[in-house]
Amino acid sequence: MDKKLRIGIIGTGGIAHAHIRAYLRRTDIEIVAGCDIVPGKAEAFLKKFEQNDARSYISYQEMLDKEELDAVSICTYNCQHAAPTIYALDKGVNVLLEKPFTVTTEEAAEVMRAEKRSGKILSIGFQPRFDKNMQQIKKIVESGELGQVYYIQTGGGRRRGIPVSDEKTTFIEKETAGIGALGDIGCYSLDMVLNAIGYPKPLTVSGFKTSFFGTDPETYRYKDNVTDPERIASKFSVDDFAGALIRLEGGIILDFRISWAMNINTPGDTIILGTKAGLRIPSTDCWNGTVGGPMTIYRQCAGQPVEMQVPILKDNPEDGTLWDRKIGSFLEAIRNGGESPVPSSQIIKNQAIIDGIMRSAEAGREVEIVIPEI
Repeated sequence: MDKKLRIGIIGTGGIAHAHIRAYLRRTDIEIVAGCDIVPGKAEAFLKKFEQNDARSYISYQEMLDKEELDAVSICTYNCQHAAPTIYALDKGVNVLLEKPFTVTTEEAAEVMRAEKRSGKILSIGFQPRFDKNMQQIKKIVESGELGQVYYIQTGGGRRRGIPVSDEKTTFIEKETAGIGALGDIGCYSLDMVLNAIGYPKPLTVSGFKTSFFGTDPETYRYKDNVTDPERIASKFSVDDFAGALIRLEGGIILDFRISWAMNINTPGDTIILGTKAGLRIPSTDCWNGTVGGPMTIYRQCAGQPVEMQVPILKDNPEDGTLWDRKIGSFLEAIRNGGESPVPSSQIIKNQAIIDGIMRSAEAGREVEIVIPEI
């Protein structure tokens, strides 16, 4: 238990900064290596965080072959989530994989097969799971207060918030991202409600996606970090808005929409309707890992409509940030041989919905969702 866990980081872009900051707030780990396909990038990243004894690599295979690692954070772009995760697991290394799980359901299944072969911990990077207000949603549903849940409306997004700059286009190109707003923030919105209701199996989906704003140079005309709007618009090849009607096991209907850009402030609050009561969860201006304000429960009492406000819960500063809790839960599972804090057995259903939305949108019809055998 006194041994420090040896950590490597694969992919040293923006999200990796949040990972390493959370790791470095701990005393029970050491950062021993970093890897990025861009020459010099991993070295600069490690130096920025004063990890001067850590070694830098261009190839994740070389890093995993040469280093004796207990765990890696995988922070690559979406289309490169599966390959390094499978390689790490097959090397006997525990993995914290950034969201989205993968791009396709079959990729997710291949990762899970490697997880099963290895017996190692694989946790997916959904830090909102550790927010007290998100956990309160699950407690309300599980308490039976709402009765039988039969309909959910959820989503969210940004009025103008496509994650791009002159230097950073990996989020908007199909070659690297595979999926746009759906994978970036849609997976969070889906997890908020699916986790609350116990992650039932998705059955069918009728989905659509658009890219009206991402492919329009005017979207970037006044962005300080974009000097060539036409070039950025020409590179945009993913979704900036998507929605779907999803049928879940147990007769639940999930009405979903997500956005990077739209001409309204929000596509709506999250609503969970049950046979005894309904729950309204206020939206946020931009997905930030918690709820947008006090939640409200609507029900009948003695034949009269009543409303009960659920106050916002404050986090205890001693618990650290959501990132601290995400990293901490992963490391605790490794040390104690516990269950994955955000298990792939749940998140493959999240991924199957996203994959289903893409397939449905491209086919122009409802499609069946099939979860592969692991």
